[in-house]
Amino acid sequence: MPRKTTYHHGDLRNALLHAALIMVEETGLEQLSMRRIAASVGVSHAAPEHHFPSMRHLYNAMAIWGFETFVRTIGEQLARAPDEGAEMLRAARRGYIQFASEHPHVLRLMFNSGLLDWTAEALCGAADAAWRQLLDLSAPAAAHLGLKTEQEQRALAGLVWSQIHGEAHLLIDKKLPDVSGGGRPLDMASLIFGQFGHAGS
Repeated sequence: MPRKTTYHHGDLRNALLHAALIMVEETGLEQLSMRRIAASVGVSHAAPEHHFPSMRHLYNAMAIWGFETFVRTIGEQLARAPDEGAEMLRAARRGYIQFASEHPHVLRLMFNSGLLDWTAEALCGAADAAWRQLLDLSAPAAAHLGLKTEQEQRALAGLVWSQIHGEAHLLIDKKLPDVSGGGRPLDMASLIFGQFGHAGS
């Protein structure tokens, strides 16, 4: 993502969103304001109101972008991975860590229930797509463990999500060493599939 946004013509909404996404990673959510975003694209402080009547509308748009980019990033890792259960989990982990490393403040926003309007259909749809992706990539692990009911499969997907999400947050908060470029002696895929000694990043 380029670090500078200049507004030239008609698509003000995307220009404002793009500027907000850049700004939030540079200064954090606390420093984000509609006035600062408008100034960064060279429009009046009142100009964003038509597209984002409140900060909550902007936060929702940012979170939707986040979920869509999140799904795409993990999907790109999955596309390069062998079609095998353990490697799918490892690919998902790589995509999750990549997204978290590149967009840490957006990741935090995506799961901030106090700032987002979860009655908005577009936001729920974007989040549901991420959950469905997780269910799909967890399916081979569920089959390996003999989990047949929907409740069991969803529980396993939740366990996988919790582990990777927690690791991602610990990494972006610098509580764990960054191991995204190297191997691990043990990972979730190894635990599920019993492949100790063969875990990759």
